[in-house]
Amino acid sequence: MSGLFDSTPPPPLAEALRPNVIEDVIGQTHLLAPGKPLQLAFASGKPHSMILWGPPGVGKTTLARLSAKAFDREFIAISAVLAGVKEIREAIELAQQNMAQYSKQTILFVDEIHRFNKSQQDALLPHVESGLFTFIGATTENPSFEVNSALLSRAQVYVLKSFTPAELKTLFERAHQYAMPEIEFESSAIEALIGHADGDARRLLNLLEQVRNAVQTPNSHVKKVDQTFINNALTVQARRFDKGGDQFYDQISALHKSVRGSDPDAALYWFCRMLDGGADPRYLARRIIRMAWEDVGLADPRAMQLANDAALTYERLGSPEGELALGQAVVYLAVASKSNASYKAFNAARAYVAQDQSQPVPQHLRNAPTKLMKELGHGKEYRYAHDEPHGYAAGENYLPEGMAKPHWYEPVERGLETQIKEKMAFLRQLDAQYKKKVD
Repeated sequence: MSGLFDSTPPPPLAEALRPNVIEDVIGQTHLLAPGKPLQLAFASGKPHSMILWGPPGVGKTTLARLSAKAFDREFIAISAVLAGVKEIREAIELAQQNMAQYSKQTILFVDEIHRFNKSQQDALLPHVESGLFTFIGATTENPSFEVNSALLSRAQVYVLKSFTPAELKTLFERAHQYAMPEIEFESSAIEALIGHADGDARRLLNLLEQVRNAVQTPNSHVKKVDQTFINNALTVQARRFDKGGDQFYDQISALHKSVRGSDPDAALYWFCRMLDGGADPRYLARRIIRMAWEDVGLADPRAMQLANDAALTYERLGSPEGELALGQAVVYLAVASKSNASYKAFNAARAYVAQDQSQPVPQHLRNAPTKLMKELGHGKEYRYAHDEPHGYAAGENYLPEGMAKPHWYEPVERGLETQIKEKMAFLRQLDAQYKKKVD
């Protein structure tokens, strides 16, 4: 045990407390509990290539190292952040030596595998297929997008989850007993540490090391750590958030779906989470405008104006004042009547036009600014809608000849579109009456 005032510098807690056996691993019970996939794999003693996908600090490297022990394999680790073709070649040569000299297979662990480009990932493939080594990759990004399909098809993907508060408390107790048992922690201080860790075990241990360093300063007489001490001693990072990564797109997806689902509290939560994580408010403003057009639509046209006004307000006021306008726009969109009828109609029309041939404009709809054009029949028999009853030329056709009415836009019975639907039904009734009269 390492005492509080040992003269030799203690090892980093993240390394000192790294589990040596599977039974000591905290968390990931969906993979490691009896009968679960990784527990069964380790028990079988039969290695297989795998990709460990999850956020930072959830034990990907630890599980890779424990795999080598469970399968009795040599372990080679490289980081895709720092490694290139040279390091890959050296790892392959070392694996070949292990096989030639010790008749022992190797596990090659590639941390941050998504940082390798296609050719670097391809360089691993022949040796995975030959059985020279078992490949284990770790990534914080979606392997469906970041790992070559050929390599992905030869590896089992295991999804690791963030630590729960209860799991982090278990880790805290283990670290506390190891690193500084002489110091007492108030429950509020423990809760603050766990909150700052944000589901990341490595972050929790790093924060605890900051506390250990603070209580070991000269003339320190701290025997009990409270929340005030935690707040003063720690350099707290922003919450987990990777601009451009899965965390980013997952959160903007959650925001959009909360607005679509008419939950203003959830929408505000994800909006503020993204602000807290460092998202550009201008990006959020653009997304809010998109939500207004896509999910509120003509059920409440005021939403588009409010979203635009909020974006302009932010441009004038900046942060943090302008963020209030964006937040209010989020709330309005969440509680507004919803319709994606015009959004669906637009997409359907674009898809139709993309696959259709170029249809000529009917004669009666053509422009006729010259005498020649009029003589050619451009605009002939066009009916001016304003001169017709109800301002509507009943029975008139505005589509290319022979094209059936597609009915792409079908308003819903919500908000303003309720009235739009009633009007369209009335106009179709006029069309039917006109057709009956001319027939």
